Amino acid sequence: MAIACFAAFGAKEKLREFSYQEPPQLGAFDVLIEISHCGICHSDIHLIDNDWHISTYPLVPGHEIVGIIARIGQAVVDRKIGQRVGVGWQAGSCMRCEWCLRGEEHLCDDSAAVAVGHYGGFADKVVVDSRFTFPLPDRLDSAKAAPLLCGGVTVYSPIRRLMKATDKVGVIGIGGLGHLALQCARAFGCEVTAFSHDPDKEKAAKRLGADYFVSSTDKKKLATLRRRFDFLLTTVNIKLDWQVYLEMLRPNGRLIVVGAVNEPLEIPAGAIISGQKGVIASVIGSRHLIQEMLEFASHYHIASEVEVVALRDVNAAIAKVRKGQARYRMVLEV
Repeated sequence: MAIACFAAFGAKEKLREFSYQEPPQLGAFDVLIEISHCGICHSDIHLIDNDWHISTYPLVPGHEIVGIIARIGQAVVDRKIGQRVGVGWQAGSCMRCEWCLRGEEHLCDDSAAVAVGHYGGFADKVVVDSRFTFPLPDRLDSAKAAPLLCGGVTVYSPIRRLMKATDKVGVIGIGGLGHLALQCARAFGCEVTAFSHDPDKEKAAKRLGADYFVSSTDKKKLATLRRRFDFLLTTVNIKLDWQVYLEMLRPNGRLIVVGAVNEPLEIPAGAIISGQKGVIASVIGSRHLIQEMLEFASHYHIASEVEVVALRDVNAAIAKVRKGQARYRMVLEV
């Protein structure tokens, strides 16, 4: 049977209808998922445009997938036909290196991505390694849960690993990642400040969990925040005045980069030596952490705010993401 999908046939091109054959026999650990929803992550835009020089065409994007298992491989024992599962960025790892053996599969040098060298989730079906699928708690709505599989764990991971209740946390950028970061940091008990260049987002930011809202274009206000934050989580994909934000960190504070900024991070050494500060990055999370994140989201009612559109309207949805018009995630419904 043919799997119907949408693919880019060249860098920066609009997606077109495409199909490929469903494998007659699945790999031992594989499952075939009938997709109900797939989020559009900004990483999909990077892949379509080949910004990271890893794309091959035709490229079927999509790595925030929710659907129902329709077929299973012969070695699959902990997933079953009819089960609702999610799939994120990662589709596989070697399972034997030191990182995999310590439960940090996302750091494996042989990590495989769902939509890199493999057809992704802008489709009616997808074949993936069952060991990188995640049962969804019943309380999670499929459309709202889809962006959690990548965007959600991307912000949950550094909060879970590094922060504690009562920390003062700033979230830079209130978009697809930032609106989830506000909810997660608030649920952890942190004092949360939202930074955005768009003043129209203040009301939404406070509803989502921010205690305070600061315009990132208000230089006078920014100057008053010196030595205020234990952590600053930057979710944007544009260059910022890093000196300004580093001055906002308390001693031992950390600037955490989760937004894929394509330009070099120009960090003055003096800005981090003074105060013993640091700049670190974080990327998705282990299988265990993703499952934990889904349970956490279910318990604390954390959900993506989404606009759901039909798969056939994928190009219009991508255009909204490119223009920064999504509030806050576009999700394709099959």
